[in-house]
Amino acid sequence: MTTHREPLDSVLETVGRTPLVRVHAAPDAVPVYAKLESFNPGASVKDRIGRYMIEAMLDSGELPEGGTVIEPTAGNTGIGLAIAAGQLGVDAVFVVPERFSVEKQQLMDALGAEIINTPTEEGMGGAIDRAQQLAEELDDAVVPQQFANPLNTEAHYETTGPEIWEALDGEVGAVVAGCGTAGTLMGIARYVREQEPGVHVTAVEPEGSMYSAFEGEDPVEGDYKMEGIGTHDPTTNELFEPDLVDEVVQVADRAAHRETRRLAEEEGQLVASSAAAASVAAVAVAERIRDGEIDAPHDAVATVFPDSSERYLSKGIYRSFEEWEG
Repeated sequence: MTTHREPLDSVLETVGRTPLVRVHAAPDAVPVYAKLESFNPGASVKDRIGRYMIEAMLDSGELPEGGTVIEPTAGNTGIGLAIAAGQLGVDAVFVVPERFSVEKQQLMDALGAEIINTPTEEGMGGAIDRAQQLAEELDDAVVPQQFANPLNTEAHYETTGPEIWEALDGEVGAVVAGCGTAGTLMGIARYVREQEPGVHVTAVEPEGSMYSAFEGEDPVEGDYKMEGIGTHDPTTNELFEPDLVDEVVQVADRAAHRETRRLAEEEGQLVASSAAAASVAAVAVAERIRDGEIDAPHDAVATVFPDSSERYLSKGIYRSFEEWEG
């Protein structure tokens, strides 16, 4: 749990140690607890990898002092990297598909980063290609590439996983988390499975995403409104480890939208659609554990709420489903 009892020297020292809070829609017999990552200084889970990756690359020499980080990102990773870059003397350039949150792009700019937009129809694949092109044009530039960099997973193995395990005194029956890069879920899953091999692991994606193809299924690709999770091209998601995952669960946009509003109205949780999808899936997993459909080592489910709804207000996240812009 977050405990900062002494004055700190840098905002980077506030990354991590976020609170774990109960989701009250879950059955009492199998409680669900969510990591509230909006408590990070940049208000998202991506602050963890921002700090971890830049520090690790500086330590290894892969990123020269005063060098440039170039990253394809939908926003939150850019914010996390920008915070770390600014405090560690590194320049930051971010390649962002046009359709993503204006709020996130404004925050990256405020933190001193340069923003380059790519066409929406090219998706993250287009942003990745552009980032690589830019890196070739600049001296001392590095593309951390969160979709493929093992440091992404390692950050959560070293921080998020142990925090969950310690907060629940090791009584973790299942881990449920959305997959964008997959680094969050893979890092947590690897850590908790090392402590307790029987922990059930559920990956969450929107309907229309293609992650379930990793599990041998034949998903139907389609558009979805959720940001931050899902993939249209599994070949770019190199961090996903099928052996660490028991199942991939799809959540419909409409269900996530409904849960976003319920979490705010009933539980005071101002979270975005990726957190709502994780909540829907985690509660369902808890019910299946209660009903004996999942054999879990403990009667508790841990999930992650990656960020705050405030970054999506301009996209109508709390308006009607039809008015919500993906």
